[in-house]
Amino acid sequence: MSEHKTKPLNISKKAPDNFGGLPAEFSKYGSSKVTILPVPFDKTCSWMKGSAKGPRAIIIASKNMELYDIETASEVYKNGIHTARELTAGTSKTMIAKVCSGVRQCLHDEKFVVVLGGEHTVSLGSIMAHNELFNDLSILHLDAHSDMRDAYEGNRYSHACVMARVKDFNGRITSVGIRSMDSSELKNISRKNIFYASDIQKSTDWIKKVSANLSRNVYVTIDLDVFDPSVMPSTGTPEPGGLGWYEVMDLLEHVSRSKTIVGFDVVELSPTKNPAPDFLAAKLIYKLLSFKFRSPRLK
Repeated sequence: MSEHKTKPLNISKKAPDNFGGLPAEFSKYGSSKVTILPVPFDKTCSWMKGSAKGPRAIIIASKNMELYDIETASEVYKNGIHTARELTAGTSKTMIAKVCSGVRQCLHDEKFVVVLGGEHTVSLGSIMAHNELFNDLSILHLDAHSDMRDAYEGNRYSHACVMARVKDFNGRITSVGIRSMDSSELKNISRKNIFYASDIQKSTDWIKKVSANLSRNVYVTIDLDVFDPSVMPSTGTPEPGGLGWYEVMDLLEHVSRSKTIVGFDVVELSPTKNPAPDFLAAKLIYKLLSFKFRSPRLK
């Protein structure tokens, strides 16, 4: 029986300080197809703070990943994954503008962009930049919360309002895994565009229905509290009854095959002393990149 072998590149503490612990050959900006943009912003947290530490924790955890992906039989890092400098800002509006500008530049340079939060508000600038460039764009929103409040604590740019702000310029939003909301959000929600976690548990064809809701080009925004707290406890607003790892993987793989994923973000990791959730976030990013850049099976 033959065994796939690959040269180990990520040796934990000795690995370069970037996503995946990649050497320069696979992490220079000019030759990389992927750019990771860390945004450690956490100004509007409504319960437990800590998501500003999320991007750093994800990058540290990512150095311990195996770089061969079993399901796609691929090594997506060979496409090049560049980790940009952290983008910081003092206010929500400034941060959104800086993220939009930074992502816009990367897209102009023909990079596939992955934004690391930070609170969910960081997604807004990235979605704005993608909306400018891509026609027929829809948003796949994975979250425990609908995030459709007009304002929260007087702030229209709170993380609790991010999808309402997206809806201001693109209403093609499909939300998945939702299990918490305020009654004031109901007026901003279309029932056909929301897949509650409780309904998903009773359905066998929910993934096909989600995909059918999406347009040709898809931006994916992933609040990590979409996962059940039993596997992802490190979030600022955990909710019971979330999705499992393979449910999310099956959805993302199906969407990657049936649509064109043009960009994504992963937000709301609030790291603790337990590194397992940090690793889950890093693995999630690598898996979705593997789905996006899948290649013929290795022999």
